[in-house]
Amino acid sequence: MIIAGTIPHTLAQLGLHGMAAALEKQQSEPKFSAMPFEQRLGLLIEQELLSKDARKIERLLKNAKLRYSQAVLEDIDYRNQRSLDPLQIQTLATGEWMRQKQNLILTGTTGTGKSWIACAFGQQACRRGLSTLYMTATRLFENLTVGMADGSLTKLRRQLISASLLIIDDVGIGGVPAQLGPILLEILDQQSMVGSLILTSQYPTNKWYELFEDATVADAILDRIVHRAHPIELKGESMRKLKGKNTS
Repeated sequence: MIIAGTIPHTLAQLGLHGMAAALEKQQSEPKFSAMPFEQRLGLLIEQELLSKDARKIERLLKNAKLRYSQAVLEDIDYRNQRSLDPLQIQTLATGEWMRQKQNLILTGTTGTGKSWIACAFGQQACRRGLSTLYMTATRLFENLTVGMADGSLTKLRRQLISASLLIIDDVGIGGVPAQLGPILLEILDQQSMVGSLILTSQYPTNKWYELFEDATVADAILDRIVHRAHPIELKGESMRKLKGKNTS
């Protein structure tokens, strides 16, 4: 028989950490003793559900590997003539575009905040329970090249395809090598069936064809991305420069 005083420990052993903590709180506060059993049990179950949600979000955020892990949509700076439309951001913040498996493309010069905003949407996706993965285009191409050489490509492909939101940052740096074009096409084609994509780039989308060595692959990839995307073009002075001025 389980002794009353050891119940929180037993709940923790069963993995019910939220319920265990809530029970300890109930035991330490006299006001709970007057509650009916069903009400106290309901509070314990509610706390366990909240705890599980929090642990899931924490796990998703850890696995996402966001470059800016503290970025949130509520902190977006609409000043400095960045051409950001608050209404568009609010609309995108509902997440409907992700439910519809659409994409988001952020373009603009260096330092205008593309990566930060992409990570803010990544943070939001994790809090909605969606698996998210952030990777720079350079790192992606490096990993694909290594995967082709050492046989780990299947594992990498599975990881990329399974993400409900895949963020590829700084597209266009160094172009897209010809040998990686078909692999990238296959990955983006399959990932589009399960989720959404965020791309950031210093190049406007009408220049993206020039990044590919294979025009056929370029047509196929851009057809899958651009035509299903919400574009955001960031303008204005570099946010890093502005922060430097404000602290000087």
